[in-house]
Amino acid sequence: MAKHQQSTPEQLSVRVLKVGERVRHILSELLARGEAHDDVLRAHNIAVTEVRMTPDLRNAKAYVKPLLGKDEAEVLKALRTNTAFFQKEVAQRLGLKFAPKLSFKPDESFDEAGRIERLLDDPRVARDLDEEE
Repeated sequence: MAKHQQSTPEQLSVRVLKVGERVRHILSELLARGEAHDDVLRAHNIAVTEVRMTPDLRNAKAYVKPLLGKDEAEVLKALRTNTAFFQKEVAQRLGLKFAPKLSFKPDESFDEAGRIERLLDDPRVARDLDEEE
């Protein structure tokens, strides 16, 4: 009789991260090759910056950003329209028992980084930082 090995929370989280990274690579490849039959998606270079999986691997949030930040709303609409195609392709290439349900979200980390950079460039902040030294 075979024993079932229990997974530790650390092993589970590593698996979740690995699967998320594989999904990110698959989506990036599909978009780079223009495999989706959508003119909007073919006309834009789209970066899949991160994919966050739920612990049960059934849901995946893909954070995307069109390069140069142009037409973000239009690109998101096209991605959401073609979600079934992407889910089917991810399921075939991933080989998991269950295919993750995809949702596409705008990646706002670049905007947030820009906002923080502007705050740090503020003369009042620079003055405060100089006082601490």
